[in-house]
Amino acid sequence: MKFARRHTERHRTDRLGWMRAAVLGANDGIVSTASLVVGVAAAGSGQGAALVAGVAGLVAGAMSMAAGEYVSVHSQADAENAELSRERTELERQPVAEHRELAAIYIARGLEPGLAQQVANQLMAHDALGAHARDELGISATLSAQPVQAALSSAASFAVGAALPLAVTALAPAQGLIAWVSGTSLAFLALLGAVAARVGGASVPIGAWRVTFWGALAMAITAGVGALFGAVV
Repeated sequence: MKFARRHTERHRTDRLGWMRAAVLGANDGIVSTASLVVGVAAAGSGQGAALVAGVAGLVAGAMSMAAGEYVSVHSQADAENAELSRERTELERQPVAEHRELAAIYIARGLEPGLAQQVANQLMAHDALGAHARDELGISATLSAQPVQAALSSAASFAVGAALPLAVTALAPAQGLIAWVSGTSLAFLALLGAVAARVGGASVPIGAWRVTFWGALAMAITAGVGALFGAVV
């Protein structure tokens, strides 16, 4: 007797919340810190001043990322909770209308009216609020907002990202500081983009190129501003 093999699938939607925050934090850490160091160095300041500026940027940036992510994601969570509360009230006051609304959603997706009615009946009997949250409001447990998780992921990843150009700043020779920080930071960005794309199931070359391009542009502009004001001073 042959047994059918169990069909398993691996999806990545459960990673989207923390992965977005982590990639954003690491990318911002590398770009902002490297740009800061390059800008200070281009202004004619010494290696020590560039290192101090980079450390200050790491601390300030990590805190800013954590606060920003927490506030923004918490705002999303508040909006989701408000929508769920409103939907819960509507289910209590107008269950028939809500049933018709859910069935209409399934009909619009391609189900026969009779089958759509059955599906709506069974789902509302099992978990009416969950069915409406998922199919009417687009809110699911997998993609729901997690403020603390996003804040911690952003702060930690920013610190890790910022530490990379800082380490290069501390170890590189003073004469070639700008070249060393710029070159290694672009390599770090390319690696970050490739890893993020690989984890998310996207194109690795495109992911690496996209992150590297914008990082290079940011460093070039900051270096130009540093050189301009350094020359004036």
